[in-house]
Amino acid sequence: MVMLETPRLILRRWREEDIAPMAAVHADPVVMRWIRDGSVRDEEQTRRGVLAWESEWETEGFGLFAVEIRATGELAGFTGLSVPGYLPELLPAVEVGWRLGRSHWGQGLATEAARAAVRFGFEERGLERIVSVAQVGNDASERIMAKLGMRPVRETAHPTCGRRVRVFELLPDQYTALGVSAGL
Repeated sequence: MVMLETPRLILRRWREEDIAPMAAVHADPVVMRWIRDGSVRDEEQTRRGVLAWESEWETEGFGLFAVEIRATGELAGFTGLSVPGYLPELLPAVEVGWRLGRSHWGQGLATEAARAAVRFGFEERGLERIVSVAQVGNDASERIMAKLGMRPVRETAHPTCGRRVRVFELLPDQYTALGVSAGL
């Protein structure tokens, strides 16, 4: 079972007790503002999402990690890798993504977690390309993408809600060139 550790975080597979705290993250309209059409999700929708994320681990060998704060054991949200099937024009690709509860914003935790996921993707899974997608206007996510060394490569519309999204990309040679300077 894959588990990653960073100075402040544990990235691990999902547990039943993660459903309620992740549902609380999904119930916050401020957190969900930039996710698809901005709708919040309830506990049952969150449970189905976690089951789908766990299923991707079985089929792809990677997936979304539960992000746990090392010092407290609290679930902060998720980060990890997934196939962006909702944007077939990007395929083949693997997307790095993250979603943390508001109390964990502004501390560099999303960047720390996403760096670990990118490292895992390139070094452990031999991925050929990692992308990340953010709705236009989601400056916080774009700053994280820039810190990861990703570069914008295109703009398109999210097919389920029509909102404009910007796609960023990182290739293995770019990742290698970043090396220690980016903390990767």
